[in-house]
This record gives sequence, C-alpha cells and structure tokens, in this order.
Amino acid sequence: MTDADMKARGKREETKASNRQAIIDAARRVFAELGYGATTVRDIIRATDLASGTFYNYFKSKEEVYQALQDETALRVRPRLRAERIRARTFDAFISGSFRTFFDFVRHDEDTFATMRQKQDMLHVRIDTPEVLAGFDELRVDLEVAIRNGVMPDTDPDLLMAAMVGVAFEIAGQLVQRKDLSVDDAAAFATALFLGGVQALPRRRS
Repeated sequence: MTDADMKARGKREETKASNRQAIIDAARRVFAELGYGATTVRDIIRATDLASGTFYNYFKSKEEVYQALQDETALRVRPRLRAERIRARTFDAFISGSFRTFFDFVRHDEDTFATMRQKQDMLHVRIDTPEVLAGFDELRVDLEVAIRNGVMPDTDPDLLMAAMVGVAFEIAGQLVQRKDLSVDDAAAFATALFLGGVQALPRRRS
C-alpha cells in the first residue's frame, strides 16, 4: 500500500468516525428536546449536516443510536466513578463519593439524561448495553473488594449493587427535572439513605 493509499484510508476512517459522532451528538440534543418516544430518525438527521442516507450507514434505528449514546456516556463516567471508589477508605466515603461523582456528571451532561423525564417512553428501550453492563460489573467488583477489606458490612454485593444503581438513576432523574435540587443535596440524601439502611441489612451466611 502506497503512502497515498494509506492517507486516503486514514481520511476515510476519520470521516466515518466524525459522521458517527455527529449522529450521536445530534441524537443527544434531539432526545433531550423532544423525548425518546417523539423523536424520529428524520429528526436526528435534520439535526446534522449529513445526507439522509448517511444515517443508515452507521445505525439501523433510533434505538441503536440511543444504545450507542448509553455506551459513550458509560465510557466517560466509569473512570471517574472507579477512581472515587478505589480512593475510598471508609463506607461513608465509598457511598458518598460514588453518588456525588455520578450526580455531578449528570448535572453537567443533562442532555444525555433528559430522557429520564419521559419514563413511559423508555419502557421498551434497552439500557443493558455492553459498556453500561461493564460499569455495573465494575461496581460489583469494587463492592466485593470493599467488603473483603472491611470498608463496609459483609452483605450481598449483587443486591447492594442493584440497590445503588436503582437509587442513583432514580435520583438522577429528579436532579434533571428539579432545578432546585443541588448535586450536594442529592448526594447527601442518597448517602444518608444508604448509611442508615445498609447497617440494618442481614449479614451473609457463611
């Protein structure tokens, strides 16, 4: 392959990546404005500078775009959450740091999370994308390590992971809808809920 061929190939790959990102960025804005249910592929295409046929070179449907958006979001927030949890030396720090980091991310990227306002639209949308599931698995592993190191009570890490994820997403939905709710207040509420509730959980049987 000649240098010219390599440059042309590199240019094509760069264009493909740019087009795909343009579609994802447009979808983020349109989903936030119209809601997932009301959004059509045509709406997403209109929010880009791309030809209508270009969309289908990258995605088959708006659901695929939404799933790609979920993966991209997970890839951005996971390193921050992981770093916060690894740094924690107490149960309080583990829980509060996790919630505060996630809620801060949500507040600064509200377009991505604005679809939480329209829950009825999201009932049939998969959020179990590879990167999202990998994030849940990272949390479960970090919980196991924290339990093993005595940072938190020896309870079921799978159930605790599910509870943390549920609380985080539900309160994040409130954070997006309510401008009077601050990141600090949301994190304090979620942390108090867990610090008060987890202590009463049954210990695992040996």
